[in-house]
Amino acid sequence: MKKARYACEADALSAIAAATITLRHYACDRCGQFHLTSRTKGKRIARPVKP
Repeated sequence: MKKARYACEADALSAIAAATITLRHYACDRCGQFHLTSRTKGKRIARPVKP
């Protein structure tokens, strides 16, 4: 099974919004498109910016 590919970041974010689990998107250095993952080990998650 191949990973789902999203042509733009907006499409990946839409898929995340519809998901029932916590996901994050990333730009693939091989295909140049976006993929989703539920893995967070070793990944920094950006903190919200305070105004």
